[in-house]
Amino acid sequence: MMRIAIAGAAGRMGKMLIEAVHQAEDAQLVAALEVAGHPLLGRDAGESQGLKTGVVLSDNLDELIAQATILIDFTLPQACMTHLAACKRHGVNMVIGTTGLSVEDRETIVKTASRIAIVLAPNMSVGVNVTLKLLEVAASLLRKDYDIEVIEAHHRHKVDAPSGTALAMGEVIAKTLGKDLSTEAVFARQGHTGARKEGSLGFSTIRGGDIVGDHTVMFAGTGERLEITHRSSSRANYAIGSLRACRFLEGKADGLYDMQAVLGLSNTRSD
Repeated sequence: MMRIAIAGAAGRMGKMLIEAVHQAEDAQLVAALEVAGHPLLGRDAGESQGLKTGVVLSDNLDELIAQATILIDFTLPQACMTHLAACKRHGVNMVIGTTGLSVEDRETIVKTASRIAIVLAPNMSVGVNVTLKLLEVAASLLRKDYDIEVIEAHHRHKVDAPSGTALAMGEVIAKTLGKDLSTEAVFARQGHTGARKEGSLGFSTIRGGDIVGDHTVMFAGTGERLEITHRSSSRANYAIGSLRACRFLEGKADGLYDMQAVLGLSNTRSD
């Protein structure tokens, strides 16, 4: 039985994770973490979903982490790094879906993966990670004869842009083409921009309403256009993928992995 702690348990994603763990036969919710001062602290973690989990929302980080074997984190970068340090102290593995991480944050995660096992992915959706594989195939076949654009849309509350998933798509394409995304990416166009730079990779961002997450990669060639699209209608797919990542980590002592490894699409560790 997996003993799971959830960070940001009262948030939108946290609620989906609680429901998924509650329904799983091989998982047990043992801790639900929220920030100090949250109005729901001390209440049952499943109350807003009509569930009785027997686990109350708490801000006592070390006490909660010590009860778990795996922590699932969909929070903010600063909070995620605090949780990572606690997991390292207590030898608790971690599934990280937090986006907007800095280069320094990622370096810290890589170092910590020598002490605990971590799945780090900008998107835990099984469908999205299959999409990443399809993009790798498409980029390898279409190559320089096609202009590539990534278009993503999310709800009005998302604070980082482009999305971590969009950047992951760009990284997969750039790696396949032997390019450096940091030098080839174009994140803004305004005014007289001139002709499109050959080999560049464009990103467009939409924010509005309650869009869970839409991603389209366009390969625009002469006389044709190929589009690969993934749309999320619910956060449930992220929760399902997160539990799959938890199962993958069972029995692992250390290492940094991505969802490609979880799904068996890659046999290599990310570190």
